[in-house]
Amino acid sequence: MSAVTAWLLPFAAGAVTGVLSGFGVGGGTLLLIYMTAFAGLDQRLAQGINLLYFLPAGLMALPAHRKNGFLQRDVLPPAIAAGLICAALSSWVAAGLDVDLLRKCFGGFLLLLGLRELFAPEPDKERKPPRKS
Repeated sequence: MSAVTAWLLPFAAGAVTGVLSGFGVGGGTLLLIYMTAFAGLDQRLAQGINLLYFLPAGLMALPAHRKNGFLQRDVLPPAIAAGLICAALSSWVAAGLDVDLLRKCFGGFLLLLGLRELFAPEPDKERKPPRKS
């Protein structure tokens, strides 16, 4: 594999996941798939790298979402608190799981998510616009 080819796929994966992060849909799932399926990384290592990727990507996207009024301040404190607690607990559980089981759980999650997207009813299009923060 040439140096350009070895550099191109990780760059493309980073670019696509960066776009998804900017949209606010989270490119981490795609980044995990790239790292485990194509780059051959261990699931736990890929998850750790994904966490480090997510922090600066989210911080870069946040100002645009705030400027456009896509933050709802009254929802943030409970969501952040629950997210921090659950992230700490689930990372502790994931570190103790067998890697094969962890991969299967992640694959099952992706399968359920895909099925939901295929078969879920269309969302209500008459929602209120987001409130300015």
